[in-house]
Amino acid sequence: MRLEIAEAVNMEKQPQNKRRGLAPREVPPAFGLLLIMALMNILLYLCLDHFFIAPRQSIVDPRHCPYGHFRIGQMKNCSPWLSCEELRIEVRQLKRVGEGAVKRVFLSEWKEHKVALSRLTSLEMKDDFLHGLQMLKSLQGAHVVTLLGYCEDDNTILTEYHPLGSLSNLEETLNLSKYQNVNTWQHRLQLAMDYVSIINYLHHSPMGTRVMCDSNDLPKTLSQYLLTSNFSILANDLDALPLVNHSSGTLVKCGHRELHGDFVAPEQLWPYGEDMPFRDDLMPSYDEKIDIWKIPDISSFLLGHVEGSDMVRFHLFDIHKACKSQTPSERPTAQDILETYQKVLDTLRDAVMSQAREML
Repeated sequence: MRLEIAEAVNMEKQPQNKRRGLAPREVPPAFGLLLIMALMNILLYLCLDHFFIAPRQSIVDPRHCPYGHFRIGQMKNCSPWLSCEELRIEVRQLKRVGEGAVKRVFLSEWKEHKVALSRLTSLEMKDDFLHGLQMLKSLQGAHVVTLLGYCEDDNTILTEYHPLGSLSNLEETLNLSKYQNVNTWQHRLQLAMDYVSIINYLHHSPMGTRVMCDSNDLPKTLSQYLLTSNFSILANDLDALPLVNHSSGTLVKCGHRELHGDFVAPEQLWPYGEDMPFRDDLMPSYDEKIDIWKIPDISSFLLGHVEGSDMVRFHLFDIHKACKSQTPSERPTAQDILETYQKVLDTLRDAVMSQAREML
């Protein structure tokens, strides 16, 4: 009898043991594989988002210092603008790196920092030189090169040095192998947005509506801006920023010579035909909308001819067409253009990421 009971108990335990043995097999191996793939997809999406619009490294913004102070490089504290005496004693001039009509620029050194020292070329240009200095002092911020000091007695200005030089060097720089990762339509569109942001800032600056007059052709325009190591754009040459005041009817004229070509706005051209010689006193003045006319040409240069740049141009066609209106008042504002650029960037980025997800 006891033997029969023991056998019965053993028979009941066997199915339970078998069920316990099967428990680990209830989760199929395919489920683990799917889980791994899902995690990989999440990581890939994060990488795609980082790749398509890579976050820029933080830039030291001079606005974080009180007015009349600066901070560059690894400086932890803000320093007052350098005085004449400090510029003469502490700044070591190294070599000339640029020259324009108003000033010569020298790569220099200050306390182990590379800096740019600008010197007036001739006394005839001193008014322009002092105007540029005043604009530098008044417009310090995220869109303008950092001012480190100046000396009106010596006609010198010291600013932060950017080794990539002017925006004219963009193609040459992006063709270098070490910069291939940023030679994409996404980064180039971001550069165009930087440029429009600067124009928008000048049109709504603390010094009123300012017009970028040193922009009568593409090379001249590009030379007014710097390309930073972080691949952003800064306004650098502010020697010709006349004021527009619509309330008082104050308009501007960029220079005293006749302008030609289709890069400048139509209202900048002599309106009385070839039969009547140019006279500066008869030349009509104009407003900040001449900057808007030039934006499509500058943006096209910045977009270059990389894969995807023509797609961007297609999406910007309507806003750029509006920029080229023969009637200045019908052209959009820089803020309108900036908002359109941002929408295009977001739309195309989402489309590319969506395609990438579908391929997984």
